[in-house]
Amino acid sequence: MIFDTHAHYDDAAFDEDRDLLLTALGQAGIGAVVNVGASMESTKRTIELTRQYSFIYGAIGVHPSECGQLEESQIQWLKQQSFQEKIVAIGEIGLDYYWDEPDREIQKKWFCRQLNLARETGLPIIIHSRDGAKDTLDIMKAEKCGEIGGVIHCFSYGVEMAREYLNMGFYLGIGGVVTFQNAKRLKEVVEYAPMNRLVLETDSPYLSPAPYRGKRNSSSNLPLVVNAIAQLKGMEPEAIEGITWENARKLYRLK
Repeated sequence: MIFDTHAHYDDAAFDEDRDLLLTALGQAGIGAVVNVGASMESTKRTIELTRQYSFIYGAIGVHPSECGQLEESQIQWLKQQSFQEKIVAIGEIGLDYYWDEPDREIQKKWFCRQLNLARETGLPIIIHSRDGAKDTLDIMKAEKCGEIGGVIHCFSYGVEMAREYLNMGFYLGIGGVVTFQNAKRLKEVVEYAPMNRLVLETDSPYLSPAPYRGKRNSSSNLPLVVNAIAQLKGMEPEAIEGITWENARKLYRLK
């Protein structure tokens, strides 16, 4: 069975066929999914999904691009929700410098606050880092995030940055990008990283693997990612599935 450690099934892209798609995932070999909050509203929808589907767990948090209007009272609400049984992480949180808004100092403020929220709740973190490699790493080192643990979602940097996070004890989230012909840097990271530190993810509905690049993604596409990793590692796909399943359970501290 395959564990999708990062998806957004609350997204409007699934409004027309969400239940049909989700109830069919088991037949596609998908045994568990973590739906990840990116805003206050998507966090609320994520909590609902964890209640509706036995195989869906939830992560709650506010994406850097959505933190411009964040308030401490909302952090306190997130803290209350974090103690629900199927909430397994704080995320996705981090820095996103691709766009000019919100201001970078605001992003840093709420990144640090949500890191502290994870420390307060004892949950691992799901890190989003786009075009902000140095600042993300500097903050995580300053905040001693190795003590918190978690995953670098949709890992997109090179081997040197991978080494930094692996040395901190973090997992690397690998998704559809690893199937792209031009993903040389990510393939080098997958070859370099120990197998016990890799987890599978989709970021559904985004980042579909080849040959479905540009189309709506879903967890049922993960066998393509498994096959790509298997080729890079010189292993059987079944072994990749088994190891990443156990890695995901350890990442999210599931009994």
